[in-house]
Amino acid sequence: MFFDRPDSGELAVLVHLEIPQSAESDDPREFEELVLSAGGDPVELLSGQRSAPHPKYFIGTGKLEELQALVQQHQAELVIFNHELSPSQERNLEKALECRVLDRTGLILDIFAQRARTHEGKLQVELAQLEHMSTRLIRGWTHLERQKGGIGLRGPGETQLETDRRLLRARIKTIGKRLEKVRKQREQGRRARNRADIPTVSLVGYTNAGKSTLFNAITDAGVFAQDQLFATLDPTMRRIGLPDVGPAVLADTVGFISNLPHRLVESFRATLEEASSSDLLLHVIDAADDERQRNIEQVNLVLEEIDAHELPCLMVYNKIDLLSDMAPRIDRDDQGRPVAVWLSAKNAADNPVNISLLFQALAELLAEDIFQQSVYLGAAMGSLRARLYRHNAVLNESYTPDGICELEIRIPEADLKRMLSAENIALDDLLKQPEQTDYQQLAV
Repeated sequence: MFFDRPDSGELAVLVHLEIPQSAESDDPREFEELVLSAGGDPVELLSGQRSAPHPKYFIGTGKLEELQALVQQHQAELVIFNHELSPSQERNLEKALECRVLDRTGLILDIFAQRARTHEGKLQVELAQLEHMSTRLIRGWTHLERQKGGIGLRGPGETQLETDRRLLRARIKTIGKRLEKVRKQREQGRRARNRADIPTVSLVGYTNAGKSTLFNAITDAGVFAQDQLFATLDPTMRRIGLPDVGPAVLADTVGFISNLPHRLVESFRATLEEASSSDLLLHVIDAADDERQRNIEQVNLVLEEIDAHELPCLMVYNKIDLLSDMAPRIDRDDQGRPVAVWLSAKNAADNPVNISLLFQALAELLAEDIFQQSVYLGAAMGSLRARLYRHNAVLNESYTPDGICELEIRIPEADLKRMLSAENIALDDLLKQPEQTDYQQLAV
């Protein structure tokens, strides 16, 4: 007698065990939020403690009987474990419970599949799902191990299972090639930005920390933002203007979570490379979350996995509107450099100081050495004067009695040097007092 897997449903019984030997214990509240984000309807949470997972069912036989009773009591169609299950454990549990069983990785993959909108995002999710599925092809379909027989069904000796595995490997290879093409396109875009000296700033952080709300407040991009886990999946990039820096690119990325499945990190590497090649990371943190420090540590672990842990980083403590008597501010280190910004992205429209403080911190961290003082331009330097105005570098303009233009300018030194090189003018000549400069000679 062969066991056919039942259809998936929405009513779900959740299972969470405390296992002391586990390296990281996932929060049951976060687990329930994940289920809700996936569209599930949690009806019961079965919790317990074991010294080690049961090799056959993950939970012990006593807990298995409790779980069977809960499934029957609530007529649940789905049991979700807040743990990583082996393929054999999933298969054994489904036979015993006669309903669909899902582990934490499968749950996150399902959420990602719902959120993917772009072609690239769908490819990344499909790759992660196929790699997860490749070890679970047998599951309940034990009849697939037999070879086909009968007229028109005789093949080269492959079982149906072997055929499926071969097709699966071919599909994984095809998607891998497409994502490699995406990765090269992204790399080409990054090289173009580097040539144009346009810095890239990436928003990273724990899921539901408010990255997309902050992104919308800065760029008016209209990115989907919702108070739920993994509301953002597809990366979005927008051009912004920063004082003393000029144009910059701001990238919104997928949120991280504790014990983020490794295959998801691998599948989304093309997207996460955007963060690992940034000039600055904005680590967005939910300031009102009780698990704030733990979430910061989990994000740092993922950043280390994608080789982005050594990049310059500005901490952005968001959602201060949920804290009492907290006003937007910038925290600085002993050298006066910004290290953290406290703000409320949700209230940015009503209180623009939230975003202005963030822009101020970004400008201080990204701006090169700034040249700010008066320079003197003769009549033959009208072209340089026009360049400085186009760059919005002129703070004040006046004229000496002999008609020499005196400009007070503020501009990154690198930009000024490029302008002077194009005009074939030495900086020292601009800094001299009018009577010391032979402007007729400069004009020649």
